[in-house]
Amino acid sequence: MMAIIVRLDMMLALRKMKAKDLAEQIGITEQNVSLLRQGKVKGVRFETLDRICAVLDCKPGDILDREE
Repeated sequence: MMAIIVRLDMMLALRKMKAKDLAEQIGITEQNVSLLRQGKVKGVRFETLDRICAVLDCKPGDILDREE
């Protein structure tokens, strides 16, 4: 079974940023950021992923990983 691992918590910690601040900067609710951090979403829009990467100065692969 494969699983996509969300490493948003790690990137937030590395950038010393709170989820609330990220949510405000990318224009989604804090609750949606929380669901994404927990991996409880079925998908994420490329537009949202792009905004997250822009704010955190990272690449999608820094946030999403694949584990078998």
